[in-house]
Amino acid sequence: MRDLIREGTVSPRAEEVAARADVGLRSVFRHFDDMESLYREIGDLILVDVAPMLELPPPSGTVDEILEEMIDRRAKLFERIMPFRVAADMNAHRSPFLVDDRARMNIAFRDIMRSALPAAVRKDRVLVDALDAVLSFDFWRRLRVDQRLSISQARRVVEAAAAPLIGAKR
Repeated sequence: MRDLIREGTVSPRAEEVAARADVGLRSVFRHFDDMESLYREIGDLILVDVAPMLELPPPSGTVDEILEEMIDRRAKLFERIMPFRVAADMNAHRSPFLVDDRARMNIAFRDIMRSALPAAVRKDRVLVDALDAVLSFDFWRRLRVDQRLSISQARRVVEAAAAPLIGAKR
């Protein structure tokens, strides 16, 4: 299933998973009670894959350097998880796990961002909310998928949107 999603099949059916794994459909459901348990397994695999990126120490330096490093880290992380988040969003209507996982990831991204921001920025709730939106996966996905920007173009747009927000707190 992971490979199918990575290759662009946003909602692989159990039959496709079985065919890719070269096993019978019954074998898939011997290992997984239902699609929800399969989603959980894929979520665990992705978390293991990206854990080193999430566990980096907060960036340091000037506010501009911190912002640049945050954007760089998020661009790499978001590119890595893009097919899985898109697939999860497409299937969230039928999966409580995918809804909860998205919420957990968004909280983790926000906490990571907040931990890197200077105290003067963290105190401003509206500014933190604005930065959270500009540095979000949803904004990145829109730039990369909907607007079809390259990674470098999307990165420049995020920088252009985030820099004035931070600039007010220098």
